[in-house]
Amino acid sequence: QVQLVESGGGLVQTGGSLRLSCAASGAIFSIRTMGWYRQGLGTQRELVATITTGGSPNYADSVKGRFTISRDNANNPMYLHMNSLKPEDTAVYYCYAETVVVALNKRFEYWGPGTQVTVSS
Repeated sequence: QVQLVESGGGLVQTGGSLRLSCAASGAIFSIRTMGWYRQGLGTQRELVATITTGGSPNYADSVKGRFTISRDNANNPMYLHMNSLKPEDTAVYYCYAETVVVALNKRFEYWGPGTQVTVSS
């Protein structure tokens, strides 16, 4: 089991910056890919960025060049640095972690409760 808790959300003006953090606890040794997703009001949850254990990032086209995902070697914490924020970035941001239990040959997904990011115009 892995528990995830996000922090760092808040209200910021257009063009501003925020840094989100995701603290993991529990079986963090089993974590593989981690990432951030977001869900705006009335929209589906969408990928923002993911990062592998090797540190390879993947970004949604809408945030490339503005957001940076990072994590340390111990999988804890993970960050999302958000620059040049736009009103359309307003959403609840969720931390995500994928674990692998080798003995069971199974993957599991875990989600944090989310943190609100609001960008005012």
